[in-house]
Amino acid sequence: MNNKEYLDKDEQDIVESFEKDEWISIPKENQKKYIKAAKKSQQKNKRINIRLTDKDYHDIRVKAMEEGIPYQTLISSIIHKYNKGELKDS
Repeated sequence: MNNKEYLDKDEQDIVESFEKDEWISIPKENQKKYIKAAKKSQQKNKRINIRLTDKDYHDIRVKAMEEGIPYQTLISSIIHKYNKGELKDS
């Protein structure tokens, strides 16, 4: 399983663009500003508490182990995809 499978379409496009050497370096004097902005945009600074049935809790942990990621990361990814309209009912 490759890591691109966990990325949404926009993120995959960015990785592919980078791999094609379509990116250029920014001047050194601007790097700190952009690094700080990038880190801030990725911070997970909100905590939530949710109640799950024992079965759902067990199933999400099993699925996360199958995917090789922490279960909290899987739950966060599901919420992110839902918010972007990428989750579909089966």
